[in-house]
Amino acid sequence: MPPAADPRAPAPGTPGVRTVERQGTDVIAEADRKGTPRGLFWPWFAANVSVLGIAYGAFVLGFGISFWQATVVAVVGVVFSFLLCGVVAIAGKRGSAPTMVLSRAAFGVRGNRLPSFLSWVLTVGWETALAALAVLATSTVFTELGWDGGVVTKLVALLVVAALVVGAGIAGFDVVMRLQTWITVVTAVLTVVYVVLAVPSIDFATVAALPSGSAQQVIGALVLVMTGFGLGWVNAAADYSRYLPRSASTRGVVGWTTFGGALAPAILVVFGVLLAASSKELNTAIQNDPIGALTTILPVWFLIPFAIVAILGIVGGAVLDIYSSGLALLSTGVRIPRPVAAGVDGVVMIVGAVYVVFFAGGFLQPFQSFLITLGVPIAAWAGVFVADVLLRRRDYAETELEDPRGRYGDVRWSAITLIVVGTALGWGLVTLSGPAWLAWQGYLLGPFGLGGRDGAWAYANLGVLVALLVGFLGTLLFSAGAVRRQEGRA
Repeated sequence: MPPAADPRAPAPGTPGVRTVERQGTDVIAEADRKGTPRGLFWPWFAANVSVLGIAYGAFVLGFGISFWQATVVAVVGVVFSFLLCGVVAIAGKRGSAPTMVLSRAAFGVRGNRLPSFLSWVLTVGWETALAALAVLATSTVFTELGWDGGVVTKLVALLVVAALVVGAGIAGFDVVMRLQTWITVVTAVLTVVYVVLAVPSIDFATVAALPSGSAQQVIGALVLVMTGFGLGWVNAAADYSRYLPRSASTRGVVGWTTFGGALAPAILVVFGVLLAASSKELNTAIQNDPIGALTTILPVWFLIPFAIVAILGIVGGAVLDIYSSGLALLSTGVRIPRPVAAGVDGVVMIVGAVYVVFFAGGFLQPFQSFLITLGVPIAAWAGVFVADVLLRRRDYAETELEDPRGRYGDVRWSAITLIVVGTALGWGLVTLSGPAWLAWQGYLLGPFGLGGRDGAWAYANLGVLVALLVGFLGTLLFSAGAVRRQEGRA
């Protein structure tokens, strides 16, 4: 099955396959649109078949819930959040432009620079987190083998990961899609082997004895899963469907995006819950080295294959991130070639990964702080854009996505207001155990009668859901008429 745009097919009139994609935020030409919705399975599955999904089992259990509660949280949180990606992907095939360009229809041509900047920060943050994970996992594997897993190993690992990720990001869509196809096959096979080898470590009696958590704990775990999976991708979901023909099935775009993204994580998180619930030591170790800690239950002969599957899975996600982060940077108004934008993001990724690996003193705390803090404004944007996509019935007017005087306008203040209000409410309803500089969050938990920063609702992460609903319902209420006028249906 070919990817969404067949990487083996040269551009019309071009001898051979282009090695570096020159497409930036411009609309994909009609002649270059090819493939079927089924091809969307490959990039989304490859980017989410990482064994990091297993580590999420420990993160979920950290909320103090039972196995069955964690299973429901994993399946519902993963599937629903990737369904949002599926809806956003509809815009890609309707407009044949990157997600953060199509977002101009909802926010205005220049008004969209705010969500574009938020998108850029989110995707660069994910690149940083994934690169740091790959380095930590490599170090742990080397240590388990009795080799040197110290500073030199970490630096070499970072250089290798950065070369793969930045190289693919600079090369562009064709190379990304081809790489994702190979990663899908290799990572899926080795992940199945890992699961088979790890099954004996599961203590089903210990798992069954886990006490049930409260509704607040379940909601907190659900939101963490949503922000860690689909909401982490929603701002990039149209970047890959934009190469599809306009005639492609809308249901197929939604279905294959959702299925490809959700299939592996839903299974891996549940399996991770089984492993983490069976061993307090493993559960604790995952907090600081989410992937490397998983090596402690493996036979020595599988450590090298495990390192391959771990790094490939992480690279698969980071490659999609750096491609989309470059497009988001261009959408903010920065005028540089797309390959240069990917290179800039690569530098930021490397600097951030160095901080996490060598100076942060742990992974989970900065990672959760990043997910929830940025998850609030991104959820507000997702609510606005998902509602905007659902309100539309026609393809986008491509040329007017670049014209502040066109039908989409310069700044649509209603959409900007929804992001600001959703973020203000959202940050007031989330709290984090650290770092100290984010201690100001949760300022509405007391006034809203939810027990304050130390109450039962403190870590339920309600703010993400509130921001999503504010954006979604606000757009349905206040923007339906504007969308009809844009499409000439008023």
